[in-house]
Amino acid sequence: MTNRIAFQGEPGAYSHQACHEARPDMEAMPCRTFEDAIEAVRSGEADLAMLPVENSTYGRVADIHSLLPESGLHIIGESFVRVHINLLAQPGTTLDQVETAMSHTVLLGQCRGFLTEHGIHRRVGADTAGSARYVAEVGEPSLAALASELAGEIYGLEVLARHIEDHSRNTTRFLTMSREANHARRGEHGMMTSFVFQVRNIPAALYKAMGGFATNGVNMTKLESYMVGGSFTATQFYADIEGHPEDPAVMRALDELDYFTEKLEILGVYPRDPRRD
Repeated sequence: MTNRIAFQGEPGAYSHQACHEARPDMEAMPCRTFEDAIEAVRSGEADLAMLPVENSTYGRVADIHSLLPESGLHIIGESFVRVHINLLAQPGTTLDQVETAMSHTVLLGQCRGFLTEHGIHRRVGADTAGSARYVAEVGEPSLAALASELAGEIYGLEVLARHIEDHSRNTTRFLTMSREANHARRGEHGMMTSFVFQVRNIPAALYKAMGGFATNGVNMTKLESYMVGGSFTATQFYADIEGHPEDPAVMRALDELDYFTEKLEILGVYPRDPRRD
């Protein structure tokens, strides 16, 4: 056991914050890409990986749903992180000195109101924590970063303005991945099951495949499609449902789904996070 949890990004990224909140007893291990974070777990360099899958404002994270089935890893938990965006600058800087804010393009778009109100120009950076690190290295009072408070602590920056995001409920959902599956647990707030499937090439296959969940009263919280291998005809679906595969209703629904599919793969069975409500 390494007691390390891998994440994509620089120290101070929101994925780092997710690691810190969900697994405070583990060492957070930064990785350059999502693939590197997954490989760190596969190789044994880390025990777990923390991967973002969707944001309440901007939807799903690109590439993640296609990476999960091929990763060989299993989902063992979910976490919801409130994305609080802060304006970070050199210590001693005042707000009226800031002319430009640097961050990932997504965060720049989430703070339009504040930036416009204060006449601050936007500058695109590779990511949020990397922008904070750059601002710290440059040491120019006119340049600030949009990032987490954790990034400010790591790079020695001062918070000039807290929680400046346009949407007060902006939240990112993360999945905790492991080499080993764990279906034995039962969560205090229920269980979630995530899986991918491809339907058979028959009329109304998806409609028929979904019928088992409705007739058995199984709540499906997410259903998304994406193309496989660049083909317009090969479509794979990703789904989250409430419940455990051993629950009688879920078992019946999955059996019916299996009849109408060419492929069905369980990605994880894990405790339901009450913050999803």
